[in-house]
Amino acid sequence: FLPQVCGSIILGVSIWIRVSGAQPVNACSHTSTIMLAGVNLLIAVGSIIMVLGFLGCCGAVKESRCMLMMFFIGLLLILILQVTGGILGAVYKPQVESILNQTLMASVAALQSTAEVDKEYQEMFQKFEREKQCCGLLNGPKDWGANFNKPSSKICQCEPEKQSSSDLCTNYQNKYIYKK
Repeated sequence: FLPQVCGSIILGVSIWIRVSGAQPVNACSHTSTIMLAGVNLLIAVGSIIMVLGFLGCCGAVKESRCMLMMFFIGLLLILILQVTGGILGAVYKPQVESILNQTLMASVAALQSTAEVDKEYQEMFQKFEREKQCCGLLNGPKDWGANFNKPSSKICQCEPEKQSSSDLCTNYQNKYIYKK
């Protein structure tokens, strides 16, 4: 019964993420596609786990060898996939780290850019920073480069008098910014 409940929870949460209007903050549009692919994968995994849980629960209650055998084969396939995924993750770890670093550096370059093309991304990222009360992507306010010092800029701006905790803000180049 527990796998069926867990599968239902995974399925419900992943469907909720998929249909919610939340747009991820990305420098590259392909990152958004990868995120949606991950959510779609979670929907599939949740459905499979839910069906397997149903097979195991019903098979045990009705003492059906066929259902219990299908449940066992499903669990065995999941175990094989997990072991394969772990091995592939260990083998290709340097390549994954390299791709992640390239994506992060492209995002930092977009934050430092003064081109009109990157303005929308910068505005979305500033909104994200305000919501999460953080500043920067890799190196804090330094990620913004010359854009940080623009007179009309409210990048990473934190108002310490309105915050319940004084540990939220710090002074950087005569501006109060988020510490995180």
